[in-house]
Amino acid sequence: MALSSLVILALAGVALGAAPHHRAPAHYRPAPAYHPAPAYGHPAPKYEHEYCDPTAAPACNANSTLSYCLEDDEYPTYEIKGAISADQLFAKKYADVADQSADDLVDLVTKAQEEAFDYSYYTGASTGDSPYDVTHWAGPEGYICPSDVVYATPKRAQNVEGKWRVIVNDVHYYSQTARLETCLFPEAACRALAPCYQSHCTQKSVYHRLLSFDPCDPYKGLFIDIYKLPSACSCHIPA
Repeated sequence: MALSSLVILALAGVALGAAPHHRAPAHYRPAPAYHPAPAYGHPAPKYEHEYCDPTAAPACNANSTLSYCLEDDEYPTYEIKGAISADQLFAKKYADVADQSADDLVDLVTKAQEEAFDYSYYTGASTGDSPYDVTHWAGPEGYICPSDVVYATPKRAQNVEGKWRVIVNDVHYYSQTARLETCLFPEAACRALAPCYQSHCTQKSVYHRLLSFDPCDPYKGLFIDIYKLPSACSCHIPA
């Protein structure tokens, strides 16, 4: 057969649609059936947050019967500064009169007078075996019911629900001042009153609204909470 005839036959085969055969390359391997990837190492740990009891007394309150702390070695200054910086409404929440004294809050008594009150002589014996001793009838200037008065910036306090909070105080230049007056001899007779009156000194308290921080839930930020704090020691005469 002539060469030209072979060329014509080959071209005719292509024209008739003969499909060329492609052989798979030698390195080809079919895709394996899917299997889950093996787990390597240890499973991710499950973190358990330590439980924080908001009713548990803080270290600053150890060996104390008070519901507040005026000093706190564990005060979270760094956290409070961060909460202040993150609170866009802080300026609207915060208010204080830092300079407080008897000059402003006690009628007819000056700051110097109140600071000079001294009850170290007083025994409060009207409740004991030798009632109404000489210290009941005589003594220097002071309140009729001996008391301890302090214009303080509490660091922690127990709110009206019994939960301990951190109070925003002495951070940057922010403070929250409260006048705290506590009876030195609760239930003792009022000084200089005769036994026939059956008088006794009684503790008074007021509710304070203070800008606070929850150490058990720092993500709450700063908020106003309510605290019952001692405000006065008054003389009560029963009917």
